Amino acid sequence: MSTSNSNFRPAAVLFAGLTLIVGVIYPFAMTGVGKVLFNEKAEGSLIVQDGKTVGSSLIGQFFSSPKYFWGRPSATGPMSNNAGGSSGSNLGPTNPALIDAVKGRIEALKAADPGNTAKIPVDLVTASASGLDPEISLAAANYQLARVARERKLPESQVKAIIDQLTQQPMLGLLGEARVNVLALNLALDKASK
Repeated sequence: MSTSNSNFRPAAVLFAGLTLIVGVIYPFAMTGVGKVLFNEKAEGSLIVQDGKTVGSSLIGQFFSSPKYFWGRPSATGPMSNNAGGSSGSNLGPTNPALIDAVKGRIEALKAADPGNTAKIPVDLVTASASGLDPEISLAAANYQLARVARERKLPESQVKAIIDQLTQQPMLGLLGEARVNVLALNLALDKASK
């Protein structure tokens, strides 16, 4: 009995000390360092336009109007691009539910642009593992270029120039692929259409 009592006090002190260090001091210190060194990223990489926050460059948004570029589908629920419910669908490639979802997305793309006979890029019909992708491939942007230009009554060359301007190259020239942020692209097009 005396041995367990003699072990309790050091264990309780250790528990309280580690809780204070790991649960309070460390998180506040890392938050402070993040705000000093990487303020924009620490604040969520928010995009502000005309003094109003319109989104984050890290989280996709759902666009359904044909005058906007559409992002990658989201499998988050109950709403699309729900940052609080980040997840993939976890459906395998032979799962009938995934096949039906992809078919529905293909039909929606074809209905929005019936004259487009180009091959549909895979990132326009499949959700990512996070369900929050803010970017699409250049192939996905180019697939939608004619529809967006037509709906906005802008020359395709002007829309293409905006895509090119906002294109992010692969990290270090080899990691990933060239991509474009959908929200930034749509905001730039709104500005160009005014």
